[in-house]
Amino acid sequence: MTELRAAVIGLGAMGANHARLYAEIPGIQLCAVADTDPARASAAAHGAAVYGDHRRMLDEARPDLVSVCVPTLAHFDVAAAVIERGIALLVEKPLAATLEEGERLRDLAAARGVPLTVGHIERFNPAVIELKRRLQAGELGRIYQVHARRLGPFPHRVRDVGVVLDLAPHDIDVMRFLLGSEVVRVQAETEQRIATEHEDMLAGVLRFANGVVGVLDVNWLTPTKIRELAVLGERGMFVVDYLARELTFFENPQAAPPDDPAWAAHHGKGVAEGPRMAIPIEKREPLRAELEAFAAAVRTGESVSVTAEDGLAAMRAAEALIRAADSGHGVDLPLPAEAS
Repeated sequence: MTELRAAVIGLGAMGANHARLYAEIPGIQLCAVADTDPARASAAAHGAAVYGDHRRMLDEARPDLVSVCVPTLAHFDVAAAVIERGIALLVEKPLAATLEEGERLRDLAAARGVPLTVGHIERFNPAVIELKRRLQAGELGRIYQVHARRLGPFPHRVRDVGVVLDLAPHDIDVMRFLLGSEVVRVQAETEQRIATEHEDMLAGVLRFANGVVGVLDVNWLTPTKIRELAVLGERGMFVVDYLARELTFFENPQAAPPDDPAWAAHHGKGVAEGPRMAIPIEKREPLRAELEAFAAAVRTGESVSVTAEDGLAAMRAAEALIRAADSGHGVDLPLPAEAS
């Protein structure tokens, strides 16, 4: 197996984890790290070369792949420098600070033939992967609603964007992934309750093209960290605990059996409280799985798991949520051409 040379730009909390895993994963050599804070870079280097200038690092270390983990407002400039040098890159979500910048990065990468993936890590959570498999198998029947709660205290590392752009794209992307459908309309309310320039609370509603309703409850105001997703359907409800990587099913015993479509005609329809079932999940670290998938795509030349278009779709919905909150009105989103 050809060893890939990896580098990380931005050694905050997430960047440090990227560096740790690149140093651990077989077939990958962490060759360099770059950060404007030399002490922070050195602390996360794991023996790799340390740089204060990412452009110099790219030119001298010549990595095969790079993780861009800088603050959101710097995503475009740093990612563009990586693309200009023809190096595969993973950009932590959101893809860019604005939709226009994200589209420019997509176009630059396409023109240079550079693999570009976006760090929507929840797609690699083993509980989400198992939930996707079960939904595709029809175990929930018709899906009614997906409800995400992403709550916690204010992260002092984030000052450049608000909670909508920083956190909501995680769950927007997971909803798209699970439903295989695009957001066509949003409504939202936001609040600014702590001393920052941006919103720190979001209550949002998404309408998907397939009729499913998504609900987003996101804030930096809760004194405990909650990361939860519930998918409600005619046969019950699946609940994902992202942090514990657990999947639970709550059955609706009055739902029609999947192999007897005529059941409702004889027994009626309804909802009742049913048994709870914990579904066994292999506890893999999502970030490791994400980086392994990225490296595999670079090594084989296959498509990346999370494309620039996926990142842009999450950004479009997030920006629409901000517009909806500012205007007090719902915002419609056009379907992508391939989904029309």
